[in-house]
Amino acid sequence: VAFWAVLILALSIRYIARRERASRTLLFLLPVIDVLLLAFTALDLKAGTQATFAHGLAVAYLGFTLAFGPLIVRRTDAWFAHRFAGGPRPEGFATRGWPAVQDDLKLWLRCVLAWAVTLVLLWSLINFIGNDAATRPLQLWYRIAVGSTIVWFLLGPLWSLLFLSWRRRSDA
Repeated sequence: VAFWAVLILALSIRYIARRERASRTLLFLLPVIDVLLLAFTALDLKAGTQATFAHGLAVAYLGFTLAFGPLIVRRTDAWFAHRFAGGPRPEGFATRGWPAVQDDLKLWLRCVLAWAVTLVLLWSLINFIGNDAATRPLQLWYRIAVGSTIVWFLLGPLWSLLFLSWRRRSDA
C-alpha cells in the first residue's frame, strides 16, 4: 500500500502542485520503502516470530518493485501527465500481432526478474534467520515463484503467440 500511496502522492505533487523536485525525491523513495519492509521483516523473524505467508509477501514486494517499479512509474506518470498537464494520451500495450507477443514476453521477463530477485532475497533471509522451523512457511514462496512464472508464460507470451498463429490461419 505504501508503494502506491507514495507513487500517487509524488505524481500529485508533480502535476497538481507543480513541485518537480519534491516529486522526484518521493519517487526515489519507492524502493527504499520495500527495503525497509524487508529489514523490518528480517528483524521480526530474527526476534523469534514464526514466519507467515505475509513475511514472504514482504520479500516479494521488493522483487516486484525492482522489476516492475520503473514500468509502473513511467506508465502512471504518463497517465498523470495526460490527465493533469495536457500531455498526450498514453499508449497501451499492443493487443494484436507480433507487437502483442513482444509486449507479453517483455512483461513475462520482468516477472522472471521479480521472482529471481525475490528468491535470492528469500534464500538470504532464511539463511540470516538460521532457524529452519521458524522459516519453514517461507518455503512455500519457492513454489509460488515457479508456478506463477509458468502460468504467466502460458497466459501471456504463449497465448499471444498461439492467438497470432490462429488469426493468421483464419485470415488465409
